[in-house]
Amino acid sequence: MKLNTLSDNKGARGLAQRVGRGIGSGVGKTCGRGQKGQKSRSGGKVMPGFEGGQNPLYRRLPIRGFNNFNFRKTFVTVNLSQLQKMVDDKRLDGKKTVNLELLKEIGFTKKEHDGLKILGSGEISAKLTIETQAISKSAQEKIEKAGGKVTVAPLTKIEKFLPKQVLRRQEAAKS
Repeated sequence: MKLNTLSDNKGARGLAQRVGRGIGSGVGKTCGRGQKGQKSRSGGKVMPGFEGGQNPLYRRLPIRGFNNFNFRKTFVTVNLSQLQKMVDDKRLDGKKTVNLELLKEIGFTKKEHDGLKILGSGEISAKLTIETQAISKSAQEKIEKAGGKVTVAPLTKIEKFLPKQVLRRQEAAKS
């Protein structure tokens, strides 16, 4: 048996039935659509959820819940083991302050985030100065035990949702 000699069983793949080609075919005239009505017409689809004009289920049920998608805060999470590995691989300089900008610079994260969160998984021996927006207790203890320093900076406002007028004022103040 060879792959190029394999074929389907007889009748496994039938030809598509051509409709509307005379009554002798069994699917002539109305083409299996029945008589009249919306479903017999071309483009006669009923939209999903439509119940013939009756108030549909999705409108009868109350609106519940809340979505804070536009204003949620996203953090880059970094474990101590990852920081130690970056120091060992010479990607991180122990003399520089570790913050979100530095991690973006070395390619640890590429997306826009609101802050940096340090988690305590793993061990750290490097003496690091860390500027973060959030940190776990165990991570802070381990960093300070290794001789490092931690400063918790407040979250900055999300600029993409500020009105244009406010952004213009901020730019004018900078220059």
